[in-house]
Amino acid sequence: MSEQAATAQATARPQSNNLLRRDVRFMGNLLGEVLVHQGGDELLEVVERIREMSKALRAEFVHELYEEFKKTITTLDPEIRHQVIRAFAVYFQLVNIAEQNHRIRRKRDYERSAGESVQPGSIEAAVQVLHERGIPVDGVKSMLDGISLELVMTAHPTEATRRVVQDIHKRIALGLMELDNPTLTHREREKLRAGLLNDVQILWQTDELRDRKPTVIDEVRNGLYYFDETLFEVLPNVYEELERCLHKYYPQEQWHVPTYLKFGSWIGGDRDGNPSVKAKVTWETLTLHKQLALSKYQSILKEWMDILSFSTTIVDVPAELLGSIEDDEQEVELRGIDKWRNSKEPYKVKLCYMLEKLVNTGDDSLKGTSKRYNSPEEFKQDLLLIDRSLRSHYADYTADSHVRKLIRQVELFGFHMAALDVRQHSKEHESAMAEILAKMNIAADYASLSEEEKIELLDRLLNDPRPLTSSHLDYTESTRECLDVYQTIYRAQQEFGESCISSYLISMTQGASDMLEVMVFAKEVGLFRQEADGTVRCTLQSVPLFETIDDLHAAPGIMQRLFELPLYRKGVEARGNLHEIMLGYSDSNKDGGVVTANWELRCALIDITEAGSRHGVKLKFFHGRGGALGRGGMPLGRSILAQPPHTVGGGIKITEQGEVLSSRYSMQGIAYRSLEQATWALLTAARLASHPEQMPESLPEWVEIAKGISETAQEKYQDLIFRDPDFMEFFKESTPLSEVGELNIGSRPSKRKNSDRFEDLRAIPWVFAWTQSRYLLPAWYASGTAFRQYVQGDESRLQTLRDMYKGFPFFRQLVDNLQMAMAKADLLIARQYAGMIKNAGVRDRIFQLVEQEYSLTLRMILDITGQKEILDNVPVIQESIRLRNPYVDPLSYLQVELLAELRQKREDEEDDTELLREVLLTINGIAAGLRNTG
Repeated sequence: MSEQAATAQATARPQSNNLLRRDVRFMGNLLGEVLVHQGGDELLEVVERIREMSKALRAEFVHELYEEFKKTITTLDPEIRHQVIRAFAVYFQLVNIAEQNHRIRRKRDYERSAGESVQPGSIEAAVQVLHERGIPVDGVKSMLDGISLELVMTAHPTEATRRVVQDIHKRIALGLMELDNPTLTHREREKLRAGLLNDVQILWQTDELRDRKPTVIDEVRNGLYYFDETLFEVLPNVYEELERCLHKYYPQEQWHVPTYLKFGSWIGGDRDGNPSVKAKVTWETLTLHKQLALSKYQSILKEWMDILSFSTTIVDVPAELLGSIEDDEQEVELRGIDKWRNSKEPYKVKLCYMLEKLVNTGDDSLKGTSKRYNSPEEFKQDLLLIDRSLRSHYADYTADSHVRKLIRQVELFGFHMAALDVRQHSKEHESAMAEILAKMNIAADYASLSEEEKIELLDRLLNDPRPLTSSHLDYTESTRECLDVYQTIYRAQQEFGESCISSYLISMTQGASDMLEVMVFAKEVGLFRQEADGTVRCTLQSVPLFETIDDLHAAPGIMQRLFELPLYRKGVEARGNLHEIMLGYSDSNKDGGVVTANWELRCALIDITEAGSRHGVKLKFFHGRGGALGRGGMPLGRSILAQPPHTVGGGIKITEQGEVLSSRYSMQGIAYRSLEQATWALLTAARLASHPEQMPESLPEWVEIAKGISETAQEKYQDLIFRDPDFMEFFKESTPLSEVGELNIGSRPSKRKNSDRFEDLRAIPWVFAWTQSRYLLPAWYASGTAFRQYVQGDESRLQTLRDMYKGFPFFRQLVDNLQMAMAKADLLIARQYAGMIKNAGVRDRIFQLVEQEYSLTLRMILDITGQKEILDNVPVIQESIRLRNPYVDPLSYLQVELLAELRQKREDEEDDTELLREVLLTINGIAAGLRNTG
């Protein structure tokens, strides 16, 4: 960065932060007006009094004030209490909108003030470094061919905000952004303020709680909302910026960047533990995807009708275009669209036929004919024809600004909008296989076979061309549904293209047999087959999901065993010698704790990559991250750079779920910045992988130290979570776990089985409940003990950890994530939740363990980083959390009070729907206040 740009940025930052404070104050004032309008001065006075006391307590804890604060909250009249909860919850929604807008403003301020300098973390910054390091065109091309990132939307239930509320948020955001317009007149500004006041009032009078659980199709539509509103526009813009930068630094080359960044989805395909996801739901999901893609293309072509008015009286149009129009006239009957009447404007005539063919693409009766587009490639060829034609008469600007972008959109979204992954639990496949093999007299009790016996049997069946199932046999409903899924995938590939579904994920993969079962089922319907000449066709890959610590340990051996099977290896070869593997961040954390999970995931990445290399297989790792710190949550760019660079060669997939979707992709400016930073991280990782000499050196002994710290942390974590007989009692009674299950935020149950066992509890409610109660225990517990155990009071060992923090990327990432968790946790408030535990002995003993570990972790982090306070390294986030806490605190105290009252009523076999509603409102409010809750 130039000195001039740095000065400009430093000058702009305080002014920019003042604008954020202005917006927060402005939105708070609007809410205050609404509160007075709706509840009178009394409501506003109560809210302000609670807010001021909470703020004062955060500044300086005074016991008398604390008691007054608690008394004020616990003695609220129920009607006022309900309004107070909503006031704080709505306030956070407005603050979040202001912060999102501020992110967009900061980027614009930077670009405006920095002149020719390049923004850190931008696409241009990555390309500039490639150029400065002397990497030639061929090297850059090789990197672009090797990088791949697929962001996969899931319906994991951590998004507590209704779609109608998000629509209101969007209107408010657009209005707030318009306030920065310097050309507004006084009257226009007053009108804008009135409109925002109206939207805040609508928000206040809109129910933020769902009255029912969403259906799977509801969730599908919610996911498609982001494609419709932002991603369809933003994603090609990211490609355009990358090509602009490549042209700038490597002008000798004509660049068309290969597809490296795209979106996928689990919504409608993830059936693990969700009985509502049937084969017919998956088919309906794909149909909705196609309908959206076609409607987007139709809208663009209709816009072009007003733009492509080029006339043959002025320009010479190539014979190729005119010939294609003549062919269309012979094949396509214009029914829903009138033919353009002016034959001297051939582009408009061509567009009429293209629009009709898009309409016909949804008509199965015309499949295979020239009356419709039978593949995205056919549509793309017509677009390329228009592109060539425009350039032939020097209409390059039109081709660049319109046609080129649509071509990229077709390459990215096809007719299926997003690739759909299918996921199912391994036990479901084993059960179906056992039934089928028993009916065929192949194995009387398949499930009881040893792992090696299963592998040998399944490998034999995979090599046998004869069918294993029959339409004449009756199967149980679960087995029939299992088989129907594969039939649906085969049919979908025929209808929507092979890329619509190509990955079948297997939860709780614990052996090679779990993956072979899927391939045998795939063979049954033609998704995997060996031709007579020995060649293999494979259009579906079984993808293991390694989740627990034990599974991560076993993963390299499992993949090694599979790659040793000749036919399975041929199937991998048929898919470009690329194999996808998913790693679970949630269950590994739940199983071993945050330190051990992060370490074991790193080891698994490296060891599985080596197993693949021995067999000439590239690996695409799918990282199952959540939004919360306890589930691997972090900014997208950081999550990419957190991987050892040599493990990203086959590409990366990352889940995007819950509240992460709305925070990253509800606004185009933020979506663009997030995807830009992801591209920067991908190019940076690719550079480091191909030029390891440019990587910071990590000493070999640091790896051994990290391993020892992980082992100590796992022991400490599991002592509490698994080996303390009272822990589950402590967890259930001191968090809103059961009440979170009553918040209608997802179609999937919160448990895999109707069981109270810890093992059957899903990782999402596990993390969500700890976040609500302000412990955030899964995100930090056991790390302090692990660090202290290594240091043992030895100053030289502490210095080693300080050196690791500076020079070992893995360790720095771990410590910085711990800092974030420590900053958001609050054990003073957590103690209030612990007060709900009936057994005082259990409460006091376990809370003391947690409290001691928290204090120790805090002390160790500050010793390692050399900071005075947590998050001194990222003051923007530190300030955001500091400003938010006084507003979250009242909701936490109210939640404890309400939970205790509700639980007592339920013990007395009473129920109170209004009381439950208030509890759920506090859950929503705290989720909005803390963010990244699941």
